[in-house]
Amino acid sequence: MAAQSHPADLQQVLARRITVLGSTGSVGTNTLDVVAHARETFGEDSYPLDAITAQSNVALLAEQALKFRPALAVIGDASRYGELRDRLHGSGIEIAAGSDAVVAAAARPAEATMLAIVGAAGIAPALAAVKRGGLIALANKECVVAAGDVFRAAMRMSSATIIPVDSEHNAAFQLLDFDQAHAVEKVVLTASGGPFRSWKKDDMASVTPEQAVAHPNWAMGAKISVDSATLMNKGLELIEAHHLFGLPADKLGVIVHPQSIVHCLVHYADGSTLAHVSAPDMRTPIAYALSWPRRMESPSRRLDLASLGGLTFENPDTERFPCLAIAQASLRTGGLAPTILNAANEIAVHAFLGRRIGFLDIARVVDRALSVPNILDGTLTDVDDVMSLDRRAREVANDEVVRLAA
Repeated sequence: MAAQSHPADLQQVLARRITVLGSTGSVGTNTLDVVAHARETFGEDSYPLDAITAQSNVALLAEQALKFRPALAVIGDASRYGELRDRLHGSGIEIAAGSDAVVAAAARPAEATMLAIVGAAGIAPALAAVKRGGLIALANKECVVAAGDVFRAAMRMSSATIIPVDSEHNAAFQLLDFDQAHAVEKVVLTASGGPFRSWKKDDMASVTPEQAVAHPNWAMGAKISVDSATLMNKGLELIEAHHLFGLPADKLGVIVHPQSIVHCLVHYADGSTLAHVSAPDMRTPIAYALSWPRRMESPSRRLDLASLGGLTFENPDTERFPCLAIAQASLRTGGLAPTILNAANEIAVHAFLGRRIGFLDIARVVDRALSVPNILDGTLTDVDDVMSLDRRAREVANDEVVRLAA
């Protein structure tokens, strides 16, 4: 398709060379959908790809590489190198494998990087990308939650521009008046309430993984879908908002909004409340991040408020969903608590998805990890400290999983 005529500033945005870390996951595939739409709309040379990475999905990674033609394709699982090499033989695309190769891909001089690797595996690549600079589209909340002050220090020392991609943080980024931070009374993130919003706690004891991953509004990966079902996802987002926007715990809140149309509310000192409203479609914040500070057309679903009929809100129930309360307590405690919270939650969710523990046991595993004597003592000064604590917390959480599964 021939390139359309468009303003010079948009032309500069479309010329950005980008890297997608975690290209085969939900956020990664939606990112490439936005790239494909930009190429169809504005010209085939829009958003040239520098690198794409995946952990183990060789087939999809190779398919994406052949379609989008990045300079480099990386598979995190080193044992899959031969398969990737065979699939891309003769393509001219450079290939690499292993966790170090993923970090190296993050450090390449792309102008924009989508950080879409799920979990603690994204910490080292995220820090490498931030250190390098450029525009960082941040979709990995765990690297901010687990690395905390280490990540903030890296941000301060870097020339990188961080644009959050989670719908709630992206909404907050658009609503916040950073020149009048003193006037912000509260930033409230919305939660759908997940598939068990109206369930009694006793009934949730028999929840299956299939039920937990069936999110009512969003199409997401298994881990984040379970986090949404426990409301842990919202707790992690509060901790992320604290680090991204420098807001204390008492200026951050959560409200349940089942329709997932309003993504964030910002209350100001003059009595004004600003709300960000859009259809529940990850391509909206992705397109915003990739084109910032410009807005461009995206393939996102459009919102028809009249057809909705109404929007409802309610306070979260931390008795039925204790993960949110545990996360809020970790935010107030600070220090090492969020790192432990994140690691233990990953272990607990993995065990639940593997049918080793029940749905309600997820909170028990996390609470146990945070209750070990002296585990909260110390400080985190670099990524090695973070990963060491992460490993220790996972060991404690695994021990609790074994106990509960016995």
